[in-house]
Amino acid sequence: MSAPLPRPRQRQWSPVITVGPYLLLAVLVVVTVLVRRPVDRAVLADLALCALIAACMLWFFTLHPSWWDRPRVMAVFIAVLIVSTLLLVLRNPWFGCFAPALYVYVFRLLPWPWQLAGVAGTAVVAGTAQAYPVDKSTLVGLLGYFAVLAVNVLPMGGFAWFAWRADLRDAQREQALRELSEANRRLEATLAENAGLHEQLLTQAREAGVHDERQRMAREIHDTLAQGLTGIITQLQAAVHLHGDPAGWQRHLDAATGLARESLSEARRSVHALRPEPLRKARLGEALAGVAGRWSALHGVAVQVTTTGSAWPIRPETEFALLRTAQEALANVAKHARATRVGVTLSYMEHEVALDVRDDGTGFDPVRLAGSADGGGFGLVAMRQRIESLSGTLQIESEPGFGTGISACVPAEAGA
Repeated sequence: MSAPLPRPRQRQWSPVITVGPYLLLAVLVVVTVLVRRPVDRAVLADLALCALIAACMLWFFTLHPSWWDRPRVMAVFIAVLIVSTLLLVLRNPWFGCFAPALYVYVFRLLPWPWQLAGVAGTAVVAGTAQAYPVDKSTLVGLLGYFAVLAVNVLPMGGFAWFAWRADLRDAQREQALRELSEANRRLEATLAENAGLHEQLLTQAREAGVHDERQRMAREIHDTLAQGLTGIITQLQAAVHLHGDPAGWQRHLDAATGLARESLSEARRSVHALRPEPLRKARLGEALAGVAGRWSALHGVAVQVTTTGSAWPIRPETEFALLRTAQEALANVAKHARATRVGVTLSYMEHEVALDVRDDGTGFDPVRLAGSADGGGFGLVAMRQRIESLSGTLQIESEPGFGTGISACVPAEAGA
């Protein structure tokens, strides 16, 4: 059996318990004086024992309530009471009436298992008083005396055991309630902390969303408005130099008008986060061919578009990123390369899709460009951000006088 929990103490006792034993002892003293007149040495001995009992109650119990939780001190106190009362009972059986006071002290002051010994001693006092008339000099009388003791000790011992079990359950229940209260307190603290963390995560998510949206809008503006405006300026500048050639002037003006309309349409779609116009009506390979064809007609540079592998549906964001990468690469060719031929290759592989854009233009030094103030321009940065946001890679190969190659590779999952 597991060790019992400490027996709960009752700090506030009723006057019946605190004063009752004194009154009961006083009544027994009066009875002793009245019954055993005249007062002789034997009566004085009884009164001395009664005074000892009263002094013990006053000193150990009434004047020092802080000792109630000291089991050893209370055990000595109750042992003195039991022995003194037993001596009185052996001389005067009516002192057995003091047994209820002893039971009160035992049950209230002694923890288990000391309580069982106190109950047994008090039961012996009560049984001895009850068997006082029995002749203990004979075997039958002695057996009768032990029978009376057994009738007192066994029921009171059983009652003490059941009382201890009840106290044990109460103590365990109180301990469980305290643990539950502490667990609830910790849970409330954890919930409050989680609420704070949740609020921080929401704030960070909002800030990240704002940052991502700003980057998206910056890329979209660069890929649509900036490129379109650059093309419009180029066409208008070319038209200025052909004022003597109406047909050529009109051709450049029509091209500028078409670029303006296309840029406006793309800007509107970017604001609404819709797919680019080429991808709304065609697959990625066809969209690339259309973009390359329009670019070639506008800039007069031949573009060869090749698709390798078996085309299969890929995620829209992958198509979007690869199309924008091709548009930016072609825009850079038009602005910087002075190329005569451009090749665009779209490769469908087992677990990824690759896009290569190569030209035979002037080329550049990638190391020097990366170390420049703008890190290679926003176009290259935007391309890299788009591809790396999809866990892809972007590689740039170039050398002055030997053209440029841009290769984008993106993991692609088959879509429905």
